Amino acid sequence: MWRLFKKLSSGIAIDLGTANTLIYQQGRGIVYREPSVVARRRKTKEILAVGREAKKMIGKTPEAIEAFYPLRNGVIADFDAAQAMLSYYLGKLSGESFWSRLSQKIVVIGTPSGSTEVERRALSEAVLEAGAQRCYLIEEPMAAAIGAQLPVEQAKGILICDIGGGTTEIAVISLSGIVLNRSLKMAGHK
Repeated sequence: MWRLFKKLSSGIAIDLGTANTLIYQQGRGIVYREPSVVARRRKTKEILAVGREAKKMIGKTPEAIEAFYPLRNGVIADFDAAQAMLSYYLGKLSGESFWSRLSQKIVVIGTPSGSTEVERRALSEAVLEAGAQRCYLIEEPMAAAIGAQLPVEQAKGILICDIGGGTTEIAVISLSGIVLNRSLKMAGHK
């Protein structure tokens, strides 16, 4: 029975960045690495393209279409566009195999350490509305430390500096927690 549950449960981790989105699936590694861009019709809000296809449209669209980044400084600036982007990626994962379509999606997603409770709730709601059954938020410096396989559970300080497109996350981690952190709204774009 436990094997069947493990087969029906797919762990997904999402790094929803200002510039790029990375999606990791348990057992497969990184399955998507796409620009965090959405193209849609201005009046109807109909999504026309997501990711690389949408990025090709930036600066080349007629007045009726907009191509843009739905995140600014690491947080959701346009909820509907971010939710549509997440739905697109989770939908692509679901369509890949019989087991994927049946699976219960458990999503872990990184959030800037300086984000507010309202920003965290918006992110969680966007993931759930995109098709996940459960969503867990993790602060980006902790996710970076775990991803780098650093000994975060030990009683010694680990300094992490995660420079993204819109934010720079700096933290000291010890005993599986963040001791001190700063989230700067200056990163790769500037």
